[in-house]
Amino acid sequence: MVARKIFKDLDLSKADLDLIDSRLEKVSYRKGDIILKVGEEVPYQYYVEDGCLRTFFQDKKGKGHTLQFAVNDWWISDYTAFINSRKAIMNIECIQDATVYRMTYQQLESIYRDVPQVESFFRRKLERAFASFQNRILSTMADSAQERYLLFLKAYPEVDRSVKNYHIASYLGIATETLSRIRKRLAKE
Repeated sequence: MVARKIFKDLDLSKADLDLIDSRLEKVSYRKGDIILKVGEEVPYQYYVEDGCLRTFFQDKKGKGHTLQFAVNDWWISDYTAFINSRKAIMNIECIQDATVYRMTYQQLESIYRDVPQVESFFRRKLERAFASFQNRILSTMADSAQERYLLFLKAYPEVDRSVKNYHIASYLGIATETLSRIRKRLAKE
């Protein structure tokens, strides 16, 4: 019963948990799978049970920019497109083998209607995510590359050890070589 794991902080009845589970679809992906491409419909949001995914886009010069990592117990989607029924503006890549549960916007809305506590759960998650993105924007504007890396380590401690340097560098908005220099400097301290 994955709903019990996802909504562990909520006091939900067995009927509520069964209803939620009936609306979640378990899917497995392999490292390297692109599960969403720019320009596609965005039918799902994903709950990561195991593994690691990232959202990214490519600029006009073809350079990749990572917006978000999603590891165990995190949610991921192209939320701009998912919520507004638009085409994807970013990609989702599986960067470690992953097991996820996905649901459509309609399924999410029906859960909100049938289990109101879930709506407030997601509202709180979205508020925290919005604050996190706002802090990340401010950090990108004001903090040094090393300060941004240290903040990254706090937010994603398990990601640093398990993904490629260039993914982390693209998330931080720095060159891979810069990340290597920062890591060497921190190791000496």
